[in-house]
Amino acid sequence: MELLQLKYFIAVARLEHMTEAALSLHVTQSSLSKTIQRLEENLGVPLFDRTGRKLRLNEFGSKFLPRAERALFELEQGRQELEDMSRPEYGTLELAVTTASTLPPILRAYRQKQPHIQFHVQMLTTHEMIRLLHRGEVDYCLASPPAQGADIECQIVFHDPILIAVPQSHRLAGRSSVSLSELRDETFVGVKKGYGTRDLVDAICEAAAFQPKYVYEGDEPARLLALVEEEIGIAFIPSTARLLRERIRYLHAENEGLAREIALLWHRSRYFSPAALDFREVVAGYFESLSKPASHT
Repeated sequence: MELLQLKYFIAVARLEHMTEAALSLHVTQSSLSKTIQRLEENLGVPLFDRTGRKLRLNEFGSKFLPRAERALFELEQGRQELEDMSRPEYGTLELAVTTASTLPPILRAYRQKQPHIQFHVQMLTTHEMIRLLHRGEVDYCLASPPAQGADIECQIVFHDPILIAVPQSHRLAGRSSVSLSELRDETFVGVKKGYGTRDLVDAICEAAAFQPKYVYEGDEPARLLALVEEEIGIAFIPSTARLLRERIRYLHAENEGLAREIALLWHRSRYFSPAALDFREVVAGYFESLSKPASHT
């Protein structure tokens, strides 16, 4: 069994299409097909059910895939460790986030500590993050809500209060806090269902027998504050995502539990260079500095 065979098998298994897998690997389709056939001959069983160029993992392939991925994962960790030993001051940190509001100050602090380390950030869903963690394609994920998974380490780094943003002309703008029951007749602007904060807020409101009336539901969280400024509606905003704007006031919710958890995730078996471990310390230090709840402005 050859390393190349495993690499090709994993690519085909993930795409379940020979032509697309060949393109992703930058090899000819015939070369890819022959390599997969040799692997199946070595194993003594077929790994795919074939219909033209479309393939689907069969029972044998489904059993073999996680072991093949684990083998390549360990080899990649070994390669990374040797590279760090030879060039300890350089490298690239692969990051994924579901919540980006806290990322700029964290990256700024990390760059000051490790100026030669590059980083690459992807905005992903929780499901996508977990998949990339298992594949060894990212070092850390910053997620809200926290995610669980086999071999995934989950460290809660911050309990982030969710505030109510209102325009300065609003009847509640002079208050420091408000109960959900006082917002029954308000109109809201928010992100679509499926976003972690939206789903959390909806669940808490439902438990309080309150259903927010949304006049805007989008996929750009940064746009919500502009809509609040223009008095289109009020919004639930995590404290770490608030921006100090003259025409907006932030109120604390009196209802218990209106806060999101932010977690740092990583693969338990992943090799981490000293520079990568520094990132974990930077994240912990940053959220420790936010331990006091933000006050309204």
